[in-house]
Amino acid sequence: MADAGILISSRGKVRLLKPEELPADWNPATDACLTNWETVHHLIRLLGSGGESAATEMVGKLGSKAETARELAYRLYTICERKKRAAEALAYNGLVQAWPELMRLAQESRKQGFVQGELI
Repeated sequence: MADAGILISSRGKVRLLKPEELPADWNPATDACLTNWETVHHLIRLLGSGGESAATEMVGKLGSKAETARELAYRLYTICERKKRAAEALAYNGLVQAWPELMRLAQESRKQGFVQGELI
């Protein structure tokens, strides 16, 4: 998990990185150890810092792996709600609530790319 870049381990203590601590230049295509956890948290980071357009771009890069991220986000939201971890639940719920719009924008983006490719 340390190789995947999702946790910090030092002096016998281990903790998962928060979304805002993840690298901004992350690219799933070049990640040798891509995890669903990492994908969810990068999407949360992008949604918070760059809005729906930035998150939509990442959804496009993720392809079919994006749906697994949505499912994990929903599962993590449910767990956080049960354990009364409101701040974390809010982040996961934000991704789940934005998901239909992210998918719509990603689909529009693919259509525009296809149409633009035909015009050239």
